[in-house]
Amino acid sequence: MDVMPKWADVILIPLISILLAAMLSAMVILAIGENPWDALVLMVQGSLGSTYGWGYTLYYATNFIFTGLAVAIAFHARMFNIGGEGQALLGGLGVALVCLYIPWPHWTLALVGAAVGAALFGAAWAAIPAFLQAKRGSHIVITTIMFNFIAAALLNYMLIGTLKVQGSMEPASARFPEATHLPSFQDMFSFGETALFRGAPANVTFFVAIAACIGLWALIWRTRLGYEIRSFGHSESAAKYAGISPTKIIMVSMLISGALAGMMAINNVQGEAERLVLNAVEGAGFIGIAVALMGRSHPFGVFLAALLFGFLYQGGAELALWTSIPRELIIVIQALVILFTGALDNMVRMPLERLFLAMRRA
Repeated sequence: MDVMPKWADVILIPLISILLAAMLSAMVILAIGENPWDALVLMVQGSLGSTYGWGYTLYYATNFIFTGLAVAIAFHARMFNIGGEGQALLGGLGVALVCLYIPWPHWTLALVGAAVGAALFGAAWAAIPAFLQAKRGSHIVITTIMFNFIAAALLNYMLIGTLKVQGSMEPASARFPEATHLPSFQDMFSFGETALFRGAPANVTFFVAIAACIGLWALIWRTRLGYEIRSFGHSESAAKYAGISPTKIIMVSMLISGALAGMMAINNVQGEAERLVLNAVEGAGFIGIAVALMGRSHPFGVFLAALLFGFLYQGGAELALWTSIPRELIIVIQALVILFTGALDNMVRMPLERLFLAMRRA
């Protein structure tokens, strides 16, 4: 029997961790001569106080949902996929090739084609470290980190060569055809003269991310494959005794993980930039690690954690714009959230377990 109820593990521990991170962040803001309450109000107003702010918050959250899910599925198989950044970069290359070289008649078909292209390229990039782990014993953390740099170099090569626009000095692909442009929230939620989300990059990909959360939940907890992945993650020796192939689980889990990370490119490459540019991922692959940790590798938890980090990203931009607080402080706040939800998890968990144990004995 678990010492602590499930709701406390899923909700209470992350909530306390966030509050502790917020308290330390407030002390840092005080130390640089700013008012923490004013900073919080500005962050809330800038990220949640208007449809424009919500549009940016949900845009960032969409990126983090995909990369968080990618890390989560690998966690369930007891693997640490740190290659989400590179897999998302290669997913962007897949999106660009599909959008530039296939004449799509409508954005709905282009969205399906781009999703398939992004997933295939991301999965292919994750397949090599997975094979090395399964067959050669190469540690997945080391190989996926190395492949991030290789992916960045490959993308750079493509953007200054094959995909570069003739006569342009910018390392970027040509703009995608009009038929591949995804509807933004402004297009979807404008009624007459009332235009909501004006100028925000949030687009229909947000609903694709929600569908990915539901699909991954169904895969992990409602299918035989999901049961095998979780069994392998809990005990490799027991899984092998039950006839579960470690090679199969490692390969399949990493292929799904790479595909999810690659699909992030639908949002930022096809939906927002409408072309492929350098550094389109902007660190979202690494933020996905924190999102998966905070969300306890559960798709619903990943969704909520992605919203939090989307709030931090957009709120941090507002702080940097309207106050003397540097944008780098948001990185400090994110680091504190990661610290308390990941490395210092037991600092919160153990006192709560003792509390619940005492309540049960009483």
